[in-house]
Amino acid sequence: MSIEAAFIVPHPPLIVSEVGKGSEQKVIKTIESYKTVADEIVAIAPDTIIISSPHATLYYDYFHISPGREASGSFSAFSAPEVSFHEQYDTELVSRIEALASSAGLPAGTKGERDSTLDHGTMVPLYFIRQKYKGAKIVRIGLSGLSLKDHYSLGRLIQKAVDSLGRKAVYVASGDLSHKLQPYGPYGFVPEGPEYDKKLMDVCARGAIGELLDFDDQLCSLVAECGHRSFVIMSGALDGYEIKAKALSHEDVTGVGYGVCTFYPQCSKAPDPYVALAVQTINSYIRDRKVLKVPKDLPEQMLNTKAGAFVSIHKNGELRGCIGTITATKSSVAEEIISNAISASTRDPRFNEITEDELDSLEINVDVLGEPELIASADQLDVKRYGVIVSSGYKRGLLLPDLEGVDTVEQQIRIAMMKGGITPGDDITLHRFEVIRHK
Repeated sequence: MSIEAAFIVPHPPLIVSEVGKGSEQKVIKTIESYKTVADEIVAIAPDTIIISSPHATLYYDYFHISPGREASGSFSAFSAPEVSFHEQYDTELVSRIEALASSAGLPAGTKGERDSTLDHGTMVPLYFIRQKYKGAKIVRIGLSGLSLKDHYSLGRLIQKAVDSLGRKAVYVASGDLSHKLQPYGPYGFVPEGPEYDKKLMDVCARGAIGELLDFDDQLCSLVAECGHRSFVIMSGALDGYEIKAKALSHEDVTGVGYGVCTFYPQCSKAPDPYVALAVQTINSYIRDRKVLKVPKDLPEQMLNTKAGAFVSIHKNGELRGCIGTITATKSSVAEEIISNAISASTRDPRFNEITEDELDSLEINVDVLGEPELIASADQLDVKRYGVIVSSGYKRGLLLPDLEGVDTVEQQIRIAMMKGGITPGDDITLHRFEVIRHK
Protein backbone atom coordinates (compact mmCIF):
# COMPACT_ATOMS: atom_id res chain seq x y z
CA MET A 1 0.00 0.00 0.00
CA SER A 2 1.06 3.63 -0.34
CA ILE A 3 -0.24 7.18 -0.64
CA GLU A 4 -3.30 6.57 -2.78
CA ALA A 5 -4.21 10.19 -3.43
CA ALA A 6 -3.49 13.74 -2.34
CA PHE A 7 -5.58 16.88 -2.13
CA ILE A 8 -4.97 20.61 -1.92
CA VAL A 9 -7.72 22.28 0.11
CA PRO A 10 -8.24 25.69 1.80
CA HIS A 11 -9.17 26.20 5.43
CA PRO A 12 -11.37 29.29 5.96
CA PRO A 13 -13.62 28.67 9.00
CA LEU A 14 -16.24 30.61 7.03
CA ILE A 15 -17.09 27.48 5.00
CA VAL A 16 -18.14 25.58 8.12
CA SER A 17 -21.87 26.22 8.07
CA GLU A 18 -22.12 26.57 11.84
CA VAL A 19 -19.52 29.35 11.61
CA GLY A 20 -20.63 30.96 8.36
CA LYS A 21 -24.32 30.94 9.30
CA GLY A 22 -25.29 31.47 5.68
CA SER A 23 -22.39 33.62 4.52
CA GLU A 24 -20.56 30.48 3.39
CA GLN A 25 -22.84 30.39 0.37
CA LYS A 26 -20.75 33.02 -1.36
CA VAL A 27 -18.00 30.41 -1.77
CA ILE A 28 -20.32 27.54 -2.67
CA LYS A 29 -17.96 26.27 -5.39
CA THR A 30 -15.32 25.64 -2.74
CA ILE A 31 -17.81 23.84 -0.53
CA GLU A 32 -19.01 21.62 -3.38
CA SER A 33 -15.40 20.81 -4.27
CA TYR A 34 -14.73 19.89 -0.65
CA LYS A 35 -17.65 17.47 -0.76
CA THR A 36 -16.14 15.88 -3.86
CA VAL A 37 -12.84 15.43 -2.01
CA ALA A 38 -14.68 13.79 0.88
CA ASP A 39 -16.46 11.42 -1.51
CA GLU A 40 -13.15 10.44 -3.08
CA ILE A 41 -11.64 9.73 0.33
CA VAL A 42 -14.63 7.54 1.16
CA ALA A 43 -13.99 5.58 -2.03
CA ILE A 44 -10.33 5.07 -1.08
CA ALA A 45 -11.10 4.13 2.54
CA PRO A 46 -7.61 4.96 3.81
CA ASP A 47 -6.01 3.71 7.02
CA THR A 48 -4.40 7.09 7.65
CA ILE A 49 -5.07 10.70 6.67
CA ILE A 50 -1.89 12.81 6.68
CA ILE A 51 -2.59 16.52 7.06
CA SER A 52 -0.06 19.34 6.79
CA SER A 53 -1.31 22.64 8.18
CA PRO A 54 0.16 26.16 8.31
CA HIS A 55 -1.59 26.61 11.66
CA ALA A 56 -0.14 23.58 13.44
CA THR A 57 2.91 24.14 15.66
CA LEU A 58 5.49 25.97 13.55
CA TYR A 59 9.20 26.52 14.05
CA TYR A 60 11.68 28.38 11.87
CA ASP A 61 14.21 25.53 11.71
CA TYR A 62 12.22 22.41 12.58
CA PHE A 63 9.24 20.43 11.29
CA HIS A 64 6.87 19.61 14.15
CA ILE A 65 4.87 16.39 13.96
CA SER A 66 2.08 16.17 16.52
CA PRO A 67 2.90 13.64 19.25
CA GLY A 68 0.75 11.47 21.47
CA ARG A 69 -2.11 9.10 20.83
CA GLU A 70 -4.95 11.58 20.36
CA ALA A 71 -5.98 15.22 20.17
CA SER A 72 -9.15 17.27 20.33
CA GLY A 73 -10.34 20.62 19.06
CA SER A 74 -13.41 22.70 18.27
CA PHE A 75 -14.49 25.86 16.52
CA SER A 76 -15.19 27.63 19.80
CA ALA A 77 -12.80 30.41 18.77
CA PHE A 78 -15.16 31.01 15.83
CA SER A 79 -18.37 30.99 17.92
CA ALA A 80 -19.24 27.39 17.07
CA PRO A 81 -18.13 25.25 20.04
CA GLU A 82 -20.66 22.60 19.08
CA VAL A 83 -18.45 21.61 16.13
CA SER A 84 -15.75 19.53 17.77
CA PHE A 85 -13.30 16.76 16.94
CA HIS A 86 -11.51 14.01 18.79
CA GLU A 87 -8.89 12.34 16.59
CA GLN A 88 -6.58 9.37 17.04
CA TYR A 89 -2.99 9.70 15.80
CA ASP A 90 -1.22 7.01 13.81
CA THR A 91 1.61 6.74 16.33
CA GLU A 92 3.47 4.03 14.42
CA LEU A 93 3.63 6.12 11.26
CA VAL A 94 4.67 9.20 13.24
CA SER A 95 7.52 7.24 14.83
CA ARG A 96 8.66 5.93 11.45
CA ILE A 97 8.70 9.43 9.89
CA GLU A 98 10.64 10.76 12.88
CA ALA A 99 13.19 7.95 12.65
CA LEU A 100 13.72 8.42 8.91
CA ALA A 101 14.13 12.16 9.35
CA SER A 102 16.72 11.62 12.06
CA SER A 103 18.65 9.21 9.86
CA ALA A 104 18.54 11.66 6.95
CA GLY A 105 19.64 14.62 9.08
CA LEU A 106 16.38 16.48 8.45
CA PRO A 107 15.19 18.45 11.51
CA ALA A 108 11.75 16.95 12.10
CA GLY A 109 10.09 15.26 15.06
CA THR A 110 7.60 15.37 17.90
CA LYS A 111 9.47 17.59 20.35
CA GLY A 112 8.38 21.10 21.30
CA GLU A 113 4.61 20.93 21.10
CA ARG A 114 3.22 24.19 22.46
CA ASP A 115 -0.47 23.40 22.12
CA SER A 116 -1.97 19.96 21.51
CA THR A 117 -5.35 21.38 20.45
CA LEU A 118 -6.27 20.75 16.84
CA ASP A 119 -5.88 23.89 14.72
CA HIS A 120 -8.43 25.19 12.22
CA GLY A 121 -6.12 24.36 9.30
CA THR A 122 -6.59 20.73 10.33
CA MET A 123 -10.22 20.89 11.45
CA VAL A 124 -11.71 22.53 8.35
CA PRO A 125 -10.67 19.60 6.12
CA LEU A 126 -11.79 17.14 8.81
CA TYR A 127 -15.17 18.90 9.01
CA PHE A 128 -15.99 17.79 5.47
CA ILE A 129 -14.19 14.45 5.59
CA ARG A 130 -15.74 13.30 8.87
CA GLN A 131 -19.26 13.96 7.63
CA LYS A 132 -18.75 11.06 5.23
CA TYR A 133 -15.81 8.99 6.48
CA LYS A 134 -15.25 8.14 10.14
CA GLY A 135 -12.35 5.74 9.63
CA ALA A 136 -8.62 6.42 9.57
CA LYS A 137 -6.25 7.80 12.14
CA ILE A 138 -4.45 11.02 11.33
CA VAL A 139 -0.93 12.41 11.22
CA ARG A 140 -0.63 16.18 11.69
CA ILE A 141 2.43 17.99 10.38
CA GLY A 142 3.45 21.61 10.79
CA LEU A 143 5.40 23.72 8.33
CA SER A 144 8.70 25.50 8.98
CA GLY A 145 10.86 28.39 7.86
CA LEU A 146 13.22 25.97 6.15
CA SER A 147 13.67 25.91 2.38
CA LEU A 148 11.19 24.55 -0.13
CA LYS A 149 13.69 21.77 -0.85
CA ASP A 150 13.59 20.75 2.82
CA HIS A 151 9.78 20.64 2.69
CA TYR A 152 10.01 18.45 -0.41
CA SER A 153 12.53 16.20 1.33
CA LEU A 154 10.13 15.76 4.26
CA GLY A 155 7.43 14.71 1.80
CA ARG A 156 9.73 12.07 0.31
CA LEU A 157 10.42 10.69 3.79
CA ILE A 158 6.67 10.57 4.49
CA GLN A 159 6.21 8.53 1.32
CA LYS A 160 8.98 6.16 2.37
CA ALA A 161 7.49 5.76 5.85
CA VAL A 162 4.03 5.02 4.44
CA ASP A 163 5.44 2.45 2.02
CA SER A 164 7.59 0.75 4.66
CA LEU A 165 4.59 0.21 6.95
CA GLY A 166 2.22 -0.84 4.18
CA ARG A 167 -0.21 1.93 5.04
CA LYS A 168 -3.07 2.89 2.76
CA ALA A 169 -2.96 6.66 3.11
CA VAL A 170 -4.16 9.93 1.64
CA TYR A 171 -2.40 13.27 1.95
CA VAL A 172 -4.37 16.46 2.61
CA ALA A 173 -2.35 19.65 2.06
CA SER A 174 -4.24 22.39 3.88
CA GLY A 175 -3.53 25.95 2.83
CA ASP A 176 -4.98 29.10 1.33
CA LEU A 177 -3.52 30.82 -1.72
CA SER A 178 -2.83 34.55 -1.95
CA HIS A 179 -4.50 36.80 0.63
CA LYS A 180 -4.06 39.85 -1.63
CA LEU A 181 -6.56 39.25 -4.41
CA GLN A 182 -9.10 42.03 -3.82
CA PRO A 183 -8.84 45.61 -2.49
CA TYR A 184 -11.46 44.75 0.12
CA GLY A 185 -9.66 41.59 1.24
CA PRO A 186 -7.89 41.16 4.59
CA TYR A 187 -4.50 42.28 3.23
CA GLY A 188 -5.52 44.49 0.33
CA PHE A 189 -4.45 43.93 -3.27
CA VAL A 190 -1.20 43.49 -5.17
CA PRO A 191 -1.07 42.58 -8.89
CA GLU A 192 1.17 39.64 -8.08
CA GLY A 193 -1.61 38.05 -6.00
CA PRO A 194 -3.80 36.96 -8.92
CA GLU A 195 -0.65 36.06 -10.89
CA TYR A 196 0.46 33.70 -8.12
CA ASP A 197 -2.95 32.02 -7.91
CA LYS A 198 -3.13 31.62 -11.68
CA LYS A 199 0.35 30.10 -11.84
CA LEU A 200 -0.26 27.74 -8.93
CA MET A 201 -3.58 26.49 -10.24
CA ASP A 202 -2.01 25.92 -13.67
CA VAL A 203 0.82 23.88 -12.14
CA CYS A 204 -1.65 21.81 -10.13
CA ALA A 205 -4.09 21.29 -13.02
CA ARG A 206 -1.23 19.93 -15.14
CA GLY A 207 -0.04 17.65 -12.35
CA ALA A 208 3.39 19.27 -12.67
CA ILE A 209 3.68 19.59 -8.91
CA GLY A 210 7.46 19.39 -8.96
CA GLU A 211 7.30 22.95 -10.32
CA LEU A 212 6.07 24.11 -6.92
CA LEU A 213 9.75 24.10 -5.93
CA ASP A 214 10.47 26.75 -8.55
CA PHE A 215 8.30 29.48 -7.04
CA ASP A 216 10.25 32.47 -5.81
CA ASP A 217 10.30 32.94 -2.02
CA GLN A 218 9.90 36.69 -2.37
CA LEU A 219 6.81 36.22 -4.54
CA CYS A 220 5.26 33.86 -1.99
CA SER A 221 5.91 36.39 0.76
CA LEU A 222 4.61 39.33 -1.27
CA VAL A 223 1.27 37.68 -2.07
CA ALA A 224 0.77 36.54 1.56
CA GLU A 225 -0.02 32.94 0.75
CA CYS A 226 -0.11 30.46 3.62
CA GLY A 227 -0.24 27.09 1.88
CA HIS A 228 2.70 26.85 -0.50
CA ARG A 229 5.00 24.94 1.84
CA SER A 230 2.16 22.59 2.70
CA PHE A 231 1.69 21.90 -1.00
CA VAL A 232 5.42 21.29 -1.47
CA ILE A 233 5.48 18.64 1.28
CA MET A 234 2.59 16.99 -0.55
CA SER A 235 4.48 17.07 -3.85
CA GLY A 236 7.45 15.40 -2.18
CA ALA A 237 5.13 12.70 -0.85
CA LEU A 238 4.19 11.93 -4.48
CA ASP A 239 7.80 12.04 -5.73
CA GLY A 240 8.65 9.58 -8.49
CA TYR A 241 5.12 9.13 -9.83
CA GLU A 242 3.28 10.35 -12.88
CA ILE A 243 0.31 12.32 -11.57
CA LYS A 244 -3.29 12.39 -12.75
CA ALA A 245 -4.50 15.78 -11.55
CA LYS A 246 -7.70 17.79 -11.57
CA ALA A 247 -8.38 21.34 -10.46
CA LEU A 248 -11.88 21.28 -8.98
CA SER A 249 -12.31 24.97 -8.20
CA HIS A 250 -10.72 28.32 -7.44
CA GLU A 251 -12.47 31.26 -5.81
CA ASP A 252 -11.29 34.73 -4.78
CA VAL A 253 -14.49 36.50 -3.77
CA THR A 254 -13.30 37.06 -0.18
CA GLY A 255 -9.97 38.48 -1.31
CA VAL A 256 -8.26 35.20 -0.40
CA GLY A 257 -7.59 32.43 -2.90
CA TYR A 258 -9.31 29.12 -2.21
CA GLY A 259 -8.09 26.32 -4.47
CA VAL A 260 -9.18 22.68 -4.43
CA CYS A 261 -7.23 20.12 -6.46
CA THR A 262 -6.92 16.34 -6.55
CA PHE A 263 -3.85 14.25 -7.37
CA TYR A 264 -3.67 10.53 -8.05
CA PRO A 265 -0.29 8.83 -8.46
CA GLN A 266 -0.19 6.58 -11.50
CA CYS A 267 2.70 4.35 -12.55
CA SER A 268 6.15 5.19 -11.26
CA LYS A 269 8.24 7.35 -13.53
CA ALA A 270 10.85 5.39 -15.40
CA PRO A 271 14.18 6.32 -13.81
CA ASP A 272 16.64 8.23 -15.94
CA PRO A 273 19.24 5.59 -16.97
CA TYR A 274 22.16 7.98 -16.40
CA VAL A 275 21.03 8.78 -12.86
CA ALA A 276 20.06 5.17 -12.19
CA LEU A 277 23.56 4.06 -13.12
CA ALA A 278 25.13 6.61 -10.76
CA VAL A 279 22.80 5.59 -7.92
CA GLN A 280 23.47 1.88 -8.49
CA THR A 281 27.21 2.55 -8.55
CA ILE A 282 27.21 4.54 -5.31
CA ASN A 283 25.04 2.00 -3.50
CA SER A 284 27.23 -0.89 -4.61
CA TYR A 285 30.47 0.81 -3.66
CA ILE A 286 29.37 2.25 -0.32
CA ARG A 287 27.60 -0.91 0.85
CA ASP A 288 29.92 -3.61 -0.51
CA ARG A 289 33.04 -1.83 -1.81
CA LYS A 290 32.31 -3.35 -5.20
CA VAL A 291 32.95 -1.40 -8.41
CA LEU A 292 29.88 -1.87 -10.57
CA LYS A 293 30.41 -3.52 -13.93
CA VAL A 294 28.82 -1.75 -16.89
CA PRO A 295 25.30 -3.20 -17.24
CA LYS A 296 24.54 -4.64 -20.68
CA ASP A 297 20.98 -3.29 -20.88
CA LEU A 298 21.93 0.41 -21.00
CA PRO A 299 20.92 2.64 -23.92
CA GLU A 300 23.32 2.41 -26.87
CA GLN A 301 24.30 6.05 -26.47
CA MET A 302 25.71 5.36 -23.01
CA LEU A 303 27.75 2.43 -24.29
CA ASN A 304 29.00 3.85 -27.59
CA THR A 305 29.58 7.53 -26.79
CA LYS A 306 32.58 9.11 -25.07
CA ALA A 307 32.18 12.33 -23.08
CA GLY A 308 33.15 14.05 -19.87
CA ALA A 309 30.60 13.77 -17.07
CA PHE A 310 29.99 15.18 -13.61
CA VAL A 311 28.17 13.35 -10.83
CA SER A 312 26.64 15.68 -8.21
CA ILE A 313 25.29 14.46 -4.88
CA HIS A 314 22.94 16.51 -2.71
CA LYS A 315 21.41 15.81 0.69
CA ASN A 316 18.48 17.87 1.93
CA GLY A 317 19.20 20.41 -0.79
CA GLU A 318 22.86 20.85 0.21
CA LEU A 319 25.84 19.72 -1.85
CA ARG A 320 27.34 16.48 -0.49
CA GLY A 321 29.84 15.66 -3.25
CA CYS A 322 30.65 16.54 -6.86
CA ILE A 323 33.40 15.10 -9.05
CA GLY A 324 33.66 14.99 -12.83
CA THR A 325 35.79 15.00 -15.93
CA ILE A 326 35.95 17.79 -18.49
CA THR A 327 36.63 15.46 -21.41
CA ALA A 328 36.34 11.71 -21.81
CA THR A 329 38.82 9.60 -19.88
CA LYS A 330 37.05 6.27 -20.35
CA SER A 331 35.85 4.28 -23.33
CA SER A 332 32.16 5.15 -22.79
CA VAL A 333 29.90 7.58 -20.95
CA ALA A 334 28.72 4.67 -18.79
CA GLU A 335 32.25 3.99 -17.55
CA GLU A 336 32.77 7.71 -17.02
CA ILE A 337 29.68 7.86 -14.79
CA ILE A 338 30.71 4.79 -12.77
CA SER A 339 34.19 6.20 -12.12
CA ASN A 340 32.98 9.67 -11.21
CA ALA A 341 30.11 8.43 -9.06
CA ILE A 342 32.57 6.54 -6.86
CA SER A 343 34.84 9.59 -6.68
CA ALA A 344 31.98 11.99 -5.87
CA SER A 345 30.80 9.77 -3.01
CA THR A 346 34.20 8.98 -1.51
CA ARG A 347 36.94 11.32 -2.75
CA ASP A 348 35.58 14.86 -2.83
CA PRO A 349 38.10 16.63 -0.55
CA ARG A 350 35.44 19.03 0.70
CA PHE A 351 33.35 16.32 2.35
CA ASN A 352 33.58 13.14 4.36
CA GLU A 353 32.85 9.92 2.53
CA ILE A 354 29.17 9.05 2.06
CA THR A 355 27.97 6.58 4.69
CA GLU A 356 25.53 3.73 4.22
CA ASP A 357 22.83 5.31 6.40
CA GLU A 358 22.77 8.34 4.08
CA LEU A 359 22.09 6.44 0.87
CA ASP A 360 18.30 6.68 1.00
CA SER A 361 18.33 10.46 1.48
CA LEU A 362 20.61 11.43 -1.41
CA GLU A 363 19.68 13.23 -4.62
CA ILE A 364 21.90 12.41 -7.59
CA ASN A 365 22.37 14.43 -10.81
CA VAL A 366 24.51 13.53 -13.81
CA ASP A 367 25.76 16.19 -16.25
CA VAL A 368 27.13 14.94 -19.56
CA LEU A 369 29.41 17.58 -21.07
CA GLY A 370 29.59 18.68 -24.67
CA GLU A 371 32.90 19.54 -26.33
CA PRO A 372 34.49 22.70 -24.84
CA GLU A 373 34.53 25.64 -27.27
CA LEU A 374 37.15 28.40 -27.10
CA ILE A 375 35.52 31.86 -26.84
CA ALA A 376 36.94 35.33 -27.24
CA SER A 377 35.21 37.01 -24.31
CA ALA A 378 32.74 36.63 -21.46
CA ASP A 379 30.07 38.19 -23.69
CA GLN A 380 29.68 34.77 -25.30
CA LEU A 381 28.64 33.15 -22.01
CA ASP A 382 25.17 32.55 -20.60
CA VAL A 383 25.04 31.22 -17.03
CA LYS A 384 21.87 29.23 -17.72
CA ARG A 385 23.00 27.63 -20.98
CA TYR A 386 26.79 27.35 -20.80
CA GLY A 387 29.30 26.09 -18.30
CA VAL A 388 32.70 27.76 -18.27
CA ILE A 389 36.32 26.58 -18.11
CA VAL A 390 38.80 29.24 -17.05
CA SER A 391 42.46 28.44 -17.79
CA SER A 392 45.69 30.20 -16.88
CA GLY A 393 48.82 28.27 -17.75
CA TYR A 394 48.53 24.87 -16.09
CA LYS A 395 45.71 26.05 -13.79
CA ARG A 396 42.14 25.31 -14.77
CA GLY A 397 38.78 25.79 -13.07
CA LEU A 398 35.33 24.66 -14.23
CA LEU A 399 31.79 25.59 -13.27
CA LEU A 400 28.66 23.88 -14.55
CA PRO A 401 25.76 25.94 -15.96
CA ASP A 402 22.43 26.74 -14.36
CA LEU A 403 23.52 26.45 -10.73
CA GLU A 404 21.45 27.84 -7.88
CA GLY A 405 22.90 31.10 -6.60
CA VAL A 406 25.01 31.75 -9.69
CA ASP A 407 23.10 34.49 -11.51
CA THR A 408 25.70 36.40 -13.52
CA VAL A 409 28.57 35.60 -15.86
CA GLU A 410 30.88 37.54 -13.55
CA GLN A 411 29.97 35.25 -10.65
CA GLN A 412 30.41 32.20 -12.82
CA ILE A 413 33.91 33.19 -13.94
CA ARG A 414 34.97 34.28 -10.45
CA ILE A 415 33.92 30.96 -8.88
CA ALA A 416 35.61 28.95 -11.65
CA MET A 417 38.81 30.93 -11.09
CA MET A 418 38.70 30.25 -7.36
CA LYS A 419 38.24 26.54 -7.99
CA GLY A 420 41.25 26.54 -10.29
CA GLY A 421 43.48 28.58 -8.00
CA ILE A 422 43.57 31.42 -10.54
CA THR A 423 43.98 34.89 -9.06
CA PRO A 424 42.55 38.18 -10.35
CA GLY A 425 44.96 39.78 -12.78
CA ASP A 426 46.19 36.50 -14.24
CA ASP A 427 45.91 36.11 -18.00
CA ILE A 428 43.00 33.76 -18.62
CA THR A 429 41.50 31.78 -21.48
CA LEU A 430 37.80 30.99 -21.57
CA HIS A 431 36.05 27.91 -22.94
CA ARG A 432 32.32 27.35 -22.83
CA PHE A 433 30.43 24.08 -22.98
CA GLU A 434 26.86 22.84 -22.89
CA VAL A 435 25.59 19.96 -20.79
CA ILE A 436 22.74 17.51 -20.85
CA ARG A 437 21.53 17.37 -17.27
CA HIS A 438 20.00 14.17 -15.94
CA LYS A 439 18.05 14.44 -12.66
